[in-house]
Amino acid sequence: MSYLKSIGKYLFFLSLPCFALLGFILFCNYYIESNTESKLYNQLDNMPSNKVGLVLGAVKTLPSGYPNRYFKYRIQAAYDLYKSGKVEYLLVSGDNHTKGYNEPEDMRNDLIAMGVPADKIYMDYAGFRTLDSVVRCSEIFGQDKFTIVSQKFHNERAVFIGEKKGLDLIAYNANAVGRRNFPIINVDRNQLRELLAKTKAVLDLYILNKQPRFSGKKIVIGKDPVVLG
Repeated sequence: MSYLKSIGKYLFFLSLPCFALLGFILFCNYYIESNTESKLYNQLDNMPSNKVGLVLGAVKTLPSGYPNRYFKYRIQAAYDLYKSGKVEYLLVSGDNHTKGYNEPEDMRNDLIAMGVPADKIYMDYAGFRTLDSVVRCSEIFGQDKFTIVSQKFHNERAVFIGEKKGLDLIAYNANAVGRRNFPIINVDRNQLRELLAKTKAVLDLYILNKQPRFSGKKIVIGKDPVVLG
């Protein structure tokens, strides 16, 4: 009996760090969501206007060969934002770290095909992370007040990052994408990923003081001409 009690105590103390970690993850997510709720918009009618809309990157085509609906819905949201007059310019920011993989160019091409003038679209090829995209919109592209375009879960994190960097941000929520559960367990993989991403955002800002990976020559949107890579 004493042996079983010893095992029980051992398992209890072993589980404490796990519960503490889970609590920290849940707190970080609640903290970000509650602090950004008033800055996110689902409808264009009642949202304020800004000079620039920052469109956060996504891969256009999935490894399976199917179109990525995250990409599709973000481009549609960016187009709607521009056509409604809620922004004058769009900054498409994403990953371009390897030859043949160019998120900003894919976004720009699709927006032009939908009718957005080419001289209204700027590209940031160094938007490797959400933090990079948001901070570079200020430091490289000269904007301290702008509108972010992505899905709601992503916008929450982006607005939180920007506000902690002293920026004045709002966000327009693109259409959500349906759940993609892990096999066997009924857990949405994107929701799980975002739980961890929001936790990392808190650590990056409050403890690690993360900065964008790359700087570069300043290009002020609306003042300097569009530069193609």
